[in-house]
Amino acid sequence: MWYPVPECNASAGTYCALPGAAPSARACAWCAVPTAAGPARLKGPEELPGPGLLRTFVWLFLRGYLLHTHRLQVISRRLYGPIWKSTFGHYRNINIGSPVVLEQLLRQEGKYPMRSDMALWKEHRDTRRLPYGPFTEEGERWYRLRQVLNKRLLKPSEALLYADAIGEVVSDLMVRLREERSRSPSGVLVGDVANLLYRFALEGISYILFETRIGCLKQQVPAETQHFIDSINLMFKNSIFATVLPPMEPWDTIFAFGKKLIDRKMEELEGQVERGKEVSGYLSYLLASGRLSLDEVYGSVAELLLAGVDTTSNTLSWALYHLSRDPDIQETLYQELKAVVPADRFPAAEDIPKLPMLRAIIKETLRVYPVVPTNARVFYEKDIVIGDYLFPKNTLFVLAHYAMSHDETYFPEPERFLPQRWLRGHGSPHHPFSSIPFGYGVRACVGRRIAELEMHLALARVSRDPPTLGILA
Repeated sequence: MWYPVPECNASAGTYCALPGAAPSARACAWCAVPTAAGPARLKGPEELPGPGLLRTFVWLFLRGYLLHTHRLQVISRRLYGPIWKSTFGHYRNINIGSPVVLEQLLRQEGKYPMRSDMALWKEHRDTRRLPYGPFTEEGERWYRLRQVLNKRLLKPSEALLYADAIGEVVSDLMVRLREERSRSPSGVLVGDVANLLYRFALEGISYILFETRIGCLKQQVPAETQHFIDSINLMFKNSIFATVLPPMEPWDTIFAFGKKLIDRKMEELEGQVERGKEVSGYLSYLLASGRLSLDEVYGSVAELLLAGVDTTSNTLSWALYHLSRDPDIQETLYQELKAVVPADRFPAAEDIPKLPMLRAIIKETLRVYPVVPTNARVFYEKDIVIGDYLFPKNTLFVLAHYAMSHDETYFPEPERFLPQRWLRGHGSPHHPFSSIPFGYGVRACVGRRIAELEMHLALARVSRDPPTLGILA
């Protein structure tokens, strides 16, 4: 497949090719296709275009982009091209704004790729003498940790183990939606859908990780659970200031809450083993496998919790928003569900492969509103060559996912919500690295399959109940 690349240095009308395809007629600076004259001198990162300190200050603080850095990605991509340098605090960044360049970068990852140094998260762990988890650990220790965590989560078939648990939480969500509607003055409005979906997502991931319900969807949320919810909220809200303010207190609460539930499960397991009862469930697997210490389980579960909440709640919120604004898409999804799922049962995991519009709506929502608009990589094992640039090891690469998923080259009318662009036979071809909301390679999101299952089942249930779908109409 050939993909047009606007930053290509080849003559007009030619294309850059992905690996395995025929190369273009001329070389492109970002395709690593040598010219007939041979490779040029490799340039250093200091030769890249990009804003200076003063211009960065103007954009972030005087023009107000500090809280809208995703939009600044698009502007920077337009000003400087597919790859540019920038400075923020003591960080020297190489920004990647092209899926072609991103593919070259990520395909050079070693066995132990690192997102960034996560210095402030580590500062909390070190100060409190707490264990590292999958986001803070590095190198061989990180790899060993991920090998254990991946099992029973990463494969689609393994995610199906949790379908009943997720279905139970989805049913409770439906009950809460109806209760909220009935109590509203109009009898149809749910006042704070985003908050309710946030609690749904937290209840779902907690049920899987702790193997117990924590009451996020109860009419009266338990005080301890509410404090836990508030602490996670604070972590997300303060993330923009994390370069100067280590978020100590919220993390303390998250760790303490998780430790209490893990210790309780440990006691239950000891009793089950004594009675010769077979154990099941994710936390039971981690504790019984013997491959992680108890401290490593504490650290891993705490960090997995944060990763498992925002993706589901944010994506469902935006998906419902767009469905409420587009009755045609809403009706298409309803008819698809009606044709596939019998009226006498709820949508189930086995139905999802037969629901292309449902899957397309989630994909399009993740494209338009990537939960992680910016990611990072540090290649500390080796130097990296991209096109005719050489980047020394320990270079910090910032991956501008928002800019790439809003590139009109691959997604015509990128600001429009068009799920049909993901359906077979519709839309234009897009580069496989232009929208990767769950990451790529060994650093890909460990909870991707769980998050997708939660989103698909929740959206299917809400969409098949027309009165409930009216929450945003």
